[in-house]
Order: sequence, then C-alpha cells, then structure tokens
Amino acid sequence: MASAYSKDLLLKMYRKMYLLRRFEERAGQQYTLGKIAGFCHLYIGQEAVAVGCNEAIRPDDYMLSAYRDHGQPLARGSDAGMIMAELFGRGSGYSKGKGGSMHIFDIEHHFYGGYGIVGGQIPLAAGMAFAARYRNEDRVTVCFFGDAAANQGAFHETFNMAQKWKLPVIYICENNRYGMGTAIARTSAVPEIHKRASAYGMRGEAVDGMDVLKMYEAVKDAAEYCRAGKGPVLMEANTYRFRGHSMADPATYRSKQEVEDERRNDPIPKLREYALKQKLGLSDADFEAIEEEEKRTVDAAVKFADESPEPSVEELWRDTIVEPGEEDVRPRERVLGVKVTNWPKYPTGQELKVTWDLEPRAEAEAADKKAGLSR
Repeated sequence: MASAYSKDLLLKMYRKMYLLRRFEERAGQQYTLGKIAGFCHLYIGQEAVAVGCNEAIRPDDYMLSAYRDHGQPLARGSDAGMIMAELFGRGSGYSKGKGGSMHIFDIEHHFYGGYGIVGGQIPLAAGMAFAARYRNEDRVTVCFFGDAAANQGAFHETFNMAQKWKLPVIYICENNRYGMGTAIARTSAVPEIHKRASAYGMRGEAVDGMDVLKMYEAVKDAAEYCRAGKGPVLMEANTYRFRGHSMADPATYRSKQEVEDERRNDPIPKLREYALKQKLGLSDADFEAIEEEEKRTVDAAVKFADESPEPSVEELWRDTIVEPGEEDVRPRERVLGVKVTNWPKYPTGQELKVTWDLEPRAEAEAADKKAGLSR
C-alpha cells in the first residue's frame, strides 16, 4: 500500500523536528555557560506540535505563541542564527537582543511573537483573526498556549467573542501536563481542556501532540473549517516536555521514571520509524545525513550569536515609538544583507467595513426563545 504522505513531506518534517531538538539542546548548553541570561524555556519533546501545525497551514497564515517560543519560528523558517543571537541578547537578533528568549518576533514569516504574560496572546489572536475577516482575507490565525493559561479569564472572554463572530482562529493548547510545577489535573475542575469549547458552542478536540502526522492532519482539517467561515477551533495537543519548565527548574515534582517512560514516545524517532516502513526508498543514511546537516546549522547559529556584537547603549532609546510614515525595519536585511521581497503588506482599513452583523438581533431572539427566556 502506498504511503499517505510524500517522501518530501516526511523528510521535511523530520528535518525541522531535528533542527528544533538540536537548537534547544544547544540553547540549554549555552545557558549553563552563561551566554544566555534571564528565563529560557526549552521545547524539547514538543516538536511535533509546532512542525505538524506549520506544515498544515499556509506560509501567510498568522501565528502567535506563549513564552516557550523558539520552536515555532524555526518551524516557520526563521533564521536559526538570528534566533540564537536574540537569546544571547545580541544586536544581530531579530529584535536587536531586546526581546530575548520569551519574545521572538518575525513579521517576515508571519510569526507575531512569544508573550510572557500567561494567556496574553489569546485575545491578540482573536484580534488578528478579526482583522483577517475584516479585510476579507482567507487567512487563519494559529495561537499556541500552555495548559495553565486555560484558567485565565481572557481565555473565556475571548472564546465567547471568537465563537460569536465566527473568527478564523485555531487555538492550540500545548498540554504538557504541568503548569510550571503543578499537574493540570490538580488545579482544574475539567482537566480535559478541549471540553471547555462546548460552553461556547465551539468545536473542540484532543489530538496526540507526540505524533507529528496526527498533528498535521488535525490542523489541516481545522484550517479548512476556519477558512470555510465555520468559526474557531480549540485543539488540545497532548504532549510532554522532557526538560523542566525553564532552565531554572530542576523538575523535582515528577519522577525520573515518568520522564523515561515518556521518552519512549519521542516524536522524532517515531516519525523516522514510520517513514522507513513506507515504500519510499528511504534508508537510515537519509536521516543520518539530515542530522549532520542540521547539527552544522545549529553549530553555525551558536557561532554567529557568540561572535555578534552586543547592542550599543544608544539602543536603549531606539524602537520605542514608531513615527507616522516610518518604514518597517526588516531584520534579515538589517543583519544579513538579504533582500526581503515578500514583506507583508496590509490595507489601511479605511476603505473597508464590517460585512457581517456583530450583534445579530434575530439570532439573539431565537436563542432567547429556545432557552425559554421570552414568550
């Protein structure tokens, strides 16, 4: 039986997951060497979520994340050296070293930031989805957040609005089972987060976040649903982080045996094993070649970051205000001298108007009747 997936797609997914894993391993190493300061949250173990999602959507779809945000921009195609330089706090980083680990931002690849406020990106994603609908685009917004953020008030306020306006947004809860050091089941009356969608008449589903192909299929279907104007989706990607919450976390709240048991479900060797079983002419040598290439990519990224200059003192006063008519600074042009030709352009909005009823009276009256609230 022929494989359901092409050779190119399987190898692309493997390459990206391996890049994410190797990048994060080296980031952890550089943190212990004192090259990275502040907080640093590694994505090791969760690679299938970002990669499966990214391959299922379009390059021009919007994406936001929480502060565990190195993996998503790498999956989108951001420059590994510039991300590492941002972690190092160097001037050649995407935000000139001013954002650091928790605030990666790459407009060119439609990655609109990691956010340090727990759940802070959830309402922003609804705003971006509203903008897409307002502009009559067929773009989808994808918003990643952790399981603990599902208990924030903004989560519920946003879901009500997103469903009421049928906004094209996919909310992916990366449920790695622990909000910092506390198991989600200890703090939530309903620990199955996808079930919360039902309170808003919203589509909600769980998916195996340790399987990149299952993530790919789930997000692909959800994106089609959103583009068809059917409204938002809450997707709970059940995953597991192999390292602590951050580099400062010894993870003493879980046993070594638990972590070892979860490592048997590692998404990277799982994909490799699957691909080798398909009749695609792949061998171990194909994957070993990819691994060597990505190791060199990450080695080069670390070298680039280490040799990059620290931002000058004058940078403290720059990039605080955008003047009217001021052009965007394109990071890869600024740092690498690469001509960026696909920089996003958006209409001003002045010539547009809302083309749907924001507060539909007929629907409200029908709902009241159904609930027995009116006669």
